[in-house]
Amino acid sequence: MKRFRICSTWDGDPLPDSQHTTLIVKGNSEGGVVLEVESPFYNDPPRPGVDAGERCWQLWDYEVVEAFFLGKDDQYLEVELCPHGQYLALALKGKKNIIKDDIPIKFSAEKLSESRWRGKASIPVHYFPPGLHKFNAYAIHGSEEARQYEALYPAPKSKYENPNFHRLEYFSPTDSAVSSSNPNANCGSEFTPIFRMKRILL
Repeated sequence: MKRFRICSTWDGDPLPDSQHTTLIVKGNSEGGVVLEVESPFYNDPPRPGVDAGERCWQLWDYEVVEAFFLGKDDQYLEVELCPHGQYLALALKGKKNIIKDDIPIKFSAEKLSESRWRGKASIPVHYFPPGLHKFNAYAIHGSEEARQYEALYPAPKSKYENPNFHRLEYFSPTDSAVSSSNPNANCGSEFTPIFRMKRILL
């Protein structure tokens, strides 16, 4: 089991403790992977028009926590989780190049209080790309000018005008300690891969 904490904006500004998001990645008894999330609850934007437990296309336009698992040849799995219970899982090959957009996973979410929520997703291991070696995670909330983007491993300050979570070069290796030069080093954490990828990406 490995724990991660998102505690900066997408370009490296620190967030107050109350705005941190925690992710836990661990194996389960079925040979798959469990992704647990605990995050602030803003209810902004309001819930999507899809039932809890169901896939929601363009979930990135809502309040969401996202986890990216990068393998060889720029193949990666993107998992998006919403506090209202919706999810989206995508397989990509190359930046923003979606090759499968209807990946089913098991996901449930609950409110812990008026300001916090928790979610749990179960992901079959064969959904992960071969050669998994890098990871990043993000949290998004707010509407229009108040839209906020937060990152586990952020892009360099002042290098870009706008956030883009598909900048794979800023993902962190999964099998080595977080570099002390990383501005998020005190908040991130390494994890040794618990996946042994032998199947091709869907």
